[in-house]
Amino acid sequence: MAGKLSFSLVSPEREVFNGLVDQVDAPGVEGDFGVLADHAPFMTALREGPVVVFDGSAKRTFEVKGGFADVTPSGLTILAEAATEVAAA
Repeated sequence: MAGKLSFSLVSPEREVFNGLVDQVDAPGVEGDFGVLADHAPFMTALREGPVVVFDGSAKRTFEVKGGFADVTPSGLTILAEAATEVAAA
């Protein structure tokens, strides 16, 4: 089984999410991308859209209004201009 990804989603007001997850999908300005544990480091700007967090069978969605994503050996940090959780349907 693959390891967990350390993920933090931060807006100017507060830390919206912080935890260990299986995968995060995000809306990059050059296209959507997914990040798993041990992903190669990179940094990219984000466009407006959903950030989807997968952990086991659970899925949480956050709407972001731009910002930056930074993947490092220690995990993924998203610094969003604005971020709110979308209620599950």
